Amino acid sequence: MGGSCSIYIIYGVICMVDRVEKEKLEFIQLSPFAAQSAHTKGRIRPETACLLRTDFQRDRDRILHCKSFRRLAHKTQVFISPEGDHYRTRLTHTLEVAQIARTIARALSLNEDLTEAIALGHDLGHTPFGHTGEHVLQELTEGEFSHNKHSLRIVDVLENNGQGLNLTFEVRDGILNHPTSGSPLTLEGKVVQISDKIAYINHDIDDAIRGKVLAQQELPKKCLNVLGDTCRERISCIIQSIVKESDMKNDILMGTEVKEAFYNMREFLFKHVYVGSVAKEQEGKAKRVIGELYQYYMHHLEQLPNSYKERLKTGDSKKQIVCDYIAGMTDRYAINAYRDLFFPKSWHIY
Repeated sequence: MGGSCSIYIIYGVICMVDRVEKEKLEFIQLSPFAAQSAHTKGRIRPETACLLRTDFQRDRDRILHCKSFRRLAHKTQVFISPEGDHYRTRLTHTLEVAQIARTIARALSLNEDLTEAIALGHDLGHTPFGHTGEHVLQELTEGEFSHNKHSLRIVDVLENNGQGLNLTFEVRDGILNHPTSGSPLTLEGKVVQISDKIAYINHDIDDAIRGKVLAQQELPKKCLNVLGDTCRERISCIIQSIVKESDMKNDILMGTEVKEAFYNMREFLFKHVYVGSVAKEQEGKAKRVIGELYQYYMHHLEQLPNSYKERLKTGDSKKQIVCDYIAGMTDRYAINAYRDLFFPKSWHIY
């Protein structure tokens, strides 16, 4: 038998399931609207297929093991440098998106591996200090920078020592098009797009209440009456509505009443948490850190690591290279870099 295949026990029978068998099972088990790994549009560079894993499983594993994914643990979700162990980071947000998206994909018999790969990769390009850092780089580059485009650049170019992860078209499309303005070409991409909002709306309410930015009684009653009083109830309500409305349809939909309450709650958070609340009191300082780092490195490119300076030889602009470096920083790395560059150091004789 050797060790070339996975072993599964189904109804008491030992079965050997390799990649080809898994691809066949997808045709049998998945919805006719699901993406089939055997029919992927392929990778930027052709590769020999894995013996055990489908292409989408392989992509998920590459994202999970890459450096950019690990750095998400130290990047802001909403609260900048919060004092407390239970506030979400960009990594925990990503994991919650993946869990919600997998639940929806499984219920609708969509490709769970593709869904998970997109979810795990969708925020790889986020800057330090979350959307605050992103907005600064957008302004400095006259709109050229966005976290979703940078997420795609990471998996295409920057990861794996400048070789990229060489992911499939479907995963790359889902990563690029996950914002509200995007139009994913697969249902799995659409599932991640809505799961991103489900996750952040609910966990940001939880964190805002924990941080005393909001009180439970301040949440809009009309929304709670439809969605539920607790995070668990709201997520369950929204997922059930999506599954009910999207079953056997070539789209990802939500019931009218639930959708209205869902987006009204999102609007409430933008007004009371994301803009101008005490949760954003460190925003000005974070903007200054990102802005001054950008200006410094634009005039001192020699201070960048060699791996970034080498990208000049590939034709990348100074602006692109500086954005690559800053966007890859964690919150604490950016703060330390700023301190090293702009704070006076103690003088002593060697």
